[in-house]
Amino acid sequence: FQIDTTQESYLDLFPLDAIVYLTPDSENVLEDIDPNKVYVLGGLVDESIHKKLTLQRAQEQSLQTARLPIREYMVKTANTKNYHSETLAINQVFDVLSTYYETQSWPAALKAGVSSGKGYVLPD
Repeated sequence: FQIDTTQESYLDLFPLDAIVYLTPDSENVLEDIDPNKVYVLGGLVDESIHKKLTLQRAQEQSLQTARLPIREYMVKTANTKNYHSETLAINQVFDVLSTYYETQSWPAALKAGVSSGKGYVLPD
């Protein structure tokens, strides 16, 4: 992958209708990757303090939002902490997206990026 960095905002670099802000709080499920879209991966560390902040930020900027199809392809697993989270680290989201782009398979992509510690697994 080629990665460029810049101090400029994505809002200044791309048309608003081309930007999709990925947030686990979106009602829209990402069903496919559109090569004509720009996907913004949020960067919050503590999900318990800033609930729905990425969704709010995207809405304030009038951006499309989407979430990964975790609950559509995975099931909650029983665990001692009763912990289930669809909030992933940036590297995990990147792994999911890049694997999906290569395989066109959400189960393969989610297996690559969603650790069992999140409380979700692929069904048998």
